[in-house]
Amino acid sequence: MNILAVEPFYSGSHRAFLKGLQENSSHNIIPIKLDYRRWKWRMHGDSVKLAEMSSHINEEIDLLLVSSMTNLPAFLALTNPRFAHTPKVMMMHENQLTQPVPEGEERDLTYCYINYLSMLTADKLLFTTKFHLNDLLKSLPAFLDHFPDDKHYNTVDQIREKSRVIYPGLNLSVFDQHPDTRDQNKRPVIVWNQRWQFDRNPSMFFKVLNRLNDIDLEFDLILAGDTQHRKPEEFERAWKRFGDQITHFGYVENVQNYSKLLHSGDIVVSTATHEFFCVAIMEAIYCGCHPLVPNRLHYPELIPDGLHKPLLHAPVLYDTEDDLFRNLKDLLTGKTKPLPKASLQNINKHLDWSRMIDRYDSLLEQLKMTKSLASF
Repeated sequence: MNILAVEPFYSGSHRAFLKGLQENSSHNIIPIKLDYRRWKWRMHGDSVKLAEMSSHINEEIDLLLVSSMTNLPAFLALTNPRFAHTPKVMMMHENQLTQPVPEGEERDLTYCYINYLSMLTADKLLFTTKFHLNDLLKSLPAFLDHFPDDKHYNTVDQIREKSRVIYPGLNLSVFDQHPDTRDQNKRPVIVWNQRWQFDRNPSMFFKVLNRLNDIDLEFDLILAGDTQHRKPEEFERAWKRFGDQITHFGYVENVQNYSKLLHSGDIVVSTATHEFFCVAIMEAIYCGCHPLVPNRLHYPELIPDGLHKPLLHAPVLYDTEDDLFRNLKDLLTGKTKPLPKASLQNINKHLDWSRMIDRYDSLLEQLKMTKSLASF
């Protein structure tokens, strides 16, 4: 089956997903993609460029797979009639209705509306977690209330009916070649490997570290993650306070070096206020870092129930900042023990592309078949 994958925002999780699908699928994945710069323009106007790029694809396309940054109605209009009867699947990496907005900014409903129309246009929507799907569905009525006349509340049910949850495949096997080195650590190593942005709540993370430092607990830090965006000032302040404890500071481009860092970490922490699916935390868990993550968002869904508060080891989920402080303190002092690596890998090893690709291939085949039968 020839699948045209349309990606206006080829970066981060979008890039990892498309690359993994292309490398592992039994289908012929034909990508047309643009880089991550100027995301608003990518959504608003780059359908012209993407339509032009698609005109150079000579293969007969069996299915259209677009990301949630795609202005699908505009793309279809500009390529009409080529994809008019082609099954259309949208991969919902995120949505603009609930994507966090920086303090002092207002949500631009233009991009919410692009998302909304694109979801209505697609034949099927694939969400990365149940949390993401429910988060969107809850937000739709309030979004529709902005409409000046008919609110079209019935479209919420239309979107619900065409939605399905399927976790993204992860390239976890790339981490198997490196041995653990955490037993060589002189002090416990705490890892931050997420984006350096406000919605990951670095303020709370460093506030907890400051409290631990104030009572003279010893630890080292790995501060990795995506730094391509404007950096919160908390990281610069952390450099001044914890400079001699920071063993790495900044983005890691090379996957081998990144893998070595994760295999040297003891604990990985998330203080996110909002995220749809955190690949970075899943990678650190797979490499053996004990996770301390919020008891909300998608984490209760991804962490098996038996590991939420295991009896013989440190908790994984926390509710408040004070809970995170106590859990980290107990781990640093040895009062509690981290989960063994085998238990940690049981959390997410089923998400490796080697195990997920059959599900994706079968689903895409099923969607093509369902659309084909409906056209008779």
